[in-house]
Amino acid sequence: MGLFLDVFKDSAVDCVKMLPFLFLAFYLLEVVEQHASDRMTAMLGRSGGLGPLIGSMLGSVPQCGFSIMASDFFAGGVISMGTLLAVYLSTSDEAIIILLTDPKHAKDILFLVLTKVIIGTVGGYMVLFFERKVLGRSPEKVRKEAQIIHAGSESPAVKPGFRDLLIPAWNHTKEVFVYLFIFTFLIGFIMEGFGKNAIQSIFLSGSAFQPLIAAVIGLIPNCAASIMLTQLYMDGVLSFGSAIAGLCSSAGLGLLVLFRMNRSMKENITVLAFLVAIAVTAGSILQAVSLP
Repeated sequence: MGLFLDVFKDSAVDCVKMLPFLFLAFYLLEVVEQHASDRMTAMLGRSGGLGPLIGSMLGSVPQCGFSIMASDFFAGGVISMGTLLAVYLSTSDEAIIILLTDPKHAKDILFLVLTKVIIGTVGGYMVLFFERKVLGRSPEKVRKEAQIIHAGSESPAVKPGFRDLLIPAWNHTKEVFVYLFIFTFLIGFIMEGFGKNAIQSIFLSGSAFQPLIAAVIGLIPNCAASIMLTQLYMDGVLSFGSAIAGLCSSAGLGLLVLFRMNRSMKENITVLAFLVAIAVTAGSILQAVSLP
């Protein structure tokens, strides 16, 4: 019981210290989402053959609903499969926020973002090539540009003020805080009770199969996946390559929206297979070359 209370208290203190940083970060995300999302949406819709490059760069910008919007665009024929995969592979909102709260790992953010943008761009163009040569599906199969521009600027409604964004930012902060506390407590309890080797053995630390395990965890369709993966990386349980594999496959609610909105189950399964394959391959390569 003493161990339980000690780990509980330590986890609570550590997570409470992160609260101001989490809230500030999510507030800034809300500002970006409310005041820049229309321009980003229009840019993605008009991307055409540059889709994977633009998609990976836009996907790397922390914005909660970007993978959802990309899924909706793909289901409507606005963007290519390659562009969709580029967005999925480069998205990692909660990971960036959590790394920001730890000075020891804040330096990893730029490297992580650049790595995922490169993976998203390369992977997206590979899938785009597959689309054209195998599926015969051209990225030019899009809505008319006028429709896209109209869709991106369709709402003349007044944007929420800065004060109006406090509540959604706080709600997002609370959700991430709960997940963060749960995973911090569980990891700490296992480490204190059974030793770090126990949790490392669970996640096959040092094994060539760890990127695959991380990629499967990343498929969990909410922010819990990226929070868990980032925490495991910060605690030294996951290698950088495995963390990248998990964060590349972590498309949030994007996959759920894809399977709901896109009628072609064959296309949906193809997207899922490419997502896991690219994530595992990239993570395995990074792990093999022993990047920090």
